[in-house]
Amino acid sequence: MAHIATILLLGSGELGRELVISAKRLGARVVACDAYPNAPAMQLADEREVFSMLDGAALRSAVEKHQPDLIVPEIEAIRTEVLAELEQDGYNVVPSARAAQLTMNRDAIRDLAADELGIITSRYRYAESLDEVHAGAHYTGLPCVIKPVMSSSGKGQSKVETASDLEAAWNYAVANMRGDRARVIVEEFIDFDYEITLLTVRHRGGTTFCPPIGHRQERGDYQESWQPAAMEEGTLGHAQDMAARVVEALKGGGRGWGLYGAEFFIRGQDVIFSELSPRPHDTGMVTLISQDLSEFDLHARAILGLPVPAQIASCPAASAVILADRDSEDFAYEGLADALSSPGDVDVRLFGKPSTRPYRRMGVALASADDTDEARSLAGEVAGAIRIRYSE
Repeated sequence: MAHIATILLLGSGELGRELVISAKRLGARVVACDAYPNAPAMQLADEREVFSMLDGAALRSAVEKHQPDLIVPEIEAIRTEVLAELEQDGYNVVPSARAAQLTMNRDAIRDLAADELGIITSRYRYAESLDEVHAGAHYTGLPCVIKPVMSSSGKGQSKVETASDLEAAWNYAVANMRGDRARVIVEEFIDFDYEITLLTVRHRGGTTFCPPIGHRQERGDYQESWQPAAMEEGTLGHAQDMAARVVEALKGGGRGWGLYGAEFFIRGQDVIFSELSPRPHDTGMVTLISQDLSEFDLHARAILGLPVPAQIASCPAASAVILADRDSEDFAYEGLADALSSPGDVDVRLFGKPSTRPYRRMGVALASADDTDEARSLAGEVAGAIRIRYSE
């Protein structure tokens, strides 16, 4: 009789919610963990645990209680030294404790890429005080970008045009950081032609790349994404080589199986490494409509040791976010029927978050069409048709 794998999911947001669906379709049992009750993934999981991922004792207690086959981080802010200890004790951390440690902080993954692997990145410096921010900006030049070394979905990121704006950017980054380190990265602003996410799947059969995903950000957070992004074959091959090298370096003592979201700036034929997440990526939600196997299906297959196709194709498709604009715990959605009545191949995912706040991502609209421009327009229309009605 086949063993039913138990997954301990650390972080239970919208990405974790879709991963739960994919994992349970493959027969896995999922325990969803997060710092607040009724998080999106908890609503679908077999069991739930509520605790801060930065509480090392609580994290170890949950692992010892549930004895998972796989410990799967969905967020950055985790007590990663405990993950390393658990891996040493024989637990399987996905994709590895080393990956969780190095990608939890932008400084570690940037140093790995630039210093150890010799991969091209923007010019950057780290800062733990306003004086160091000024020194960093002097090194990178203005304009520059300032963001916490640890945050999620671009929170705390800002572009700085003049020296007089550095203090406000420093305060904004510190106020929106995750974890317990008041540290930021000051990096050169790249005047790129476009940016992409390259979903890279390391699995039992090797490494598979999804077609590149283009995306647009505001306030450091993605607003829309589309697939496939138009790229020259040589430029794409360069990005794939860089992603594969970083992913290989992250496996550490583990198998390194799983899906990674590698972000790149493209300027002409230059490929500049930005960041990497060892988990499904928010811009990759477009794969829920663009690919036969979404990024969540691919992650689930990889971490469970199941076959992953050597090649992944996509149809032209796009996603557009549905945002809240205020704080509320009493709200409802309107316009869903109108949104789903839009002509063309469209869909909507509402995440089930129990509260709203300004710019919080509450759902995503999905559309496929004959080309990505048409899909982007259609996804934007669908997202715009859905309104959040607040009772407070």
